[in-house]
Amino acid sequence: MELRHLRYFVALAEELHFTRAARRLGMAQPPLSQQIRQMEAELATPLFERGTRRVALTEAGRMLLPEARATLAQAARAETVARRAGRGEIGELRIGLFASAPLLPVFTRIVLAFREHLPDVHLALRECPTMEQVEALRRGELDVGFLRCPSAADIPADITAVELLQENLVVMMREDHPLASAAGPPRVAALAAEPMIFFARSVGTTLHGQLLALCRQAGFIPNITQTARENSTLIGLVAAGLGIAVVPASLAQIHVAGVTHRGLDDARATTSIWLATPRGDPTAPARAFLACSEA
Repeated sequence: MELRHLRYFVALAEELHFTRAARRLGMAQPPLSQQIRQMEAELATPLFERGTRRVALTEAGRMLLPEARATLAQAARAETVARRAGRGEIGELRIGLFASAPLLPVFTRIVLAFREHLPDVHLALRECPTMEQVEALRRGELDVGFLRCPSAADIPADITAVELLQENLVVMMREDHPLASAAGPPRVAALAAEPMIFFARSVGTTLHGQLLALCRQAGFIPNITQTARENSTLIGLVAAGLGIAVVPASLAQIHVAGVTHRGLDDARATTSIWLATPRGDPTAPARAFLACSEA
């Protein structure tokens, strides 16, 4: 028994008139009568009592009617779900983000726009460093990711990425540190003698390699005396006087007593934020998310 048979049955059960039911279904009356008889033969029971002036449901027909209506309603819901999922209107979007991404206005703007446009899509957020995100994108475990990389050359060829913005790097220090009161922004070379606090290499952030490159270009190797895995830990160690830290400017929004920051006098002291997807055809929700980033 097919769904069309149930539609024929429900129409006739509600109209109790073959001609009116056929008109409602957009078909001729004889084919409708034939389909109903085929349905009754398949079920091995009559569904309608037919008279010269009236059509009535049998007991089997009365029992079948609510079930047929429910089946058709469920089929309609299933069709709607499939169509909406195909358009990216429902489902799940798996998003990777580095720890400080939510501090960036661009992150807030894109997520708010997406939630307003597609409120029924569940956002599954996964906080992890850039390199871990890259591997998750490759394995199909993430649909999109917010990456932090110095340049497009640092993004693997099998990842498609759109640059969202460039962010300056700043040096964090205690308020009583000599660099805090120096005239003008410090040059990278001025950090040569300073003990530094930085993210552990095992964290997988691209900032580690960028700091090393900046310092080498300025003629020295950074003296990293303490490492941390979390942003708040790193800034807390700065507050404790254990050293200075070169970090993205967005981390300055994390206010810790006694800590200040200064920009660096070096055009190369920037990092870029990218929105990435696996190379190929993104999922429908991912395409919608990318569209929100372009708005």
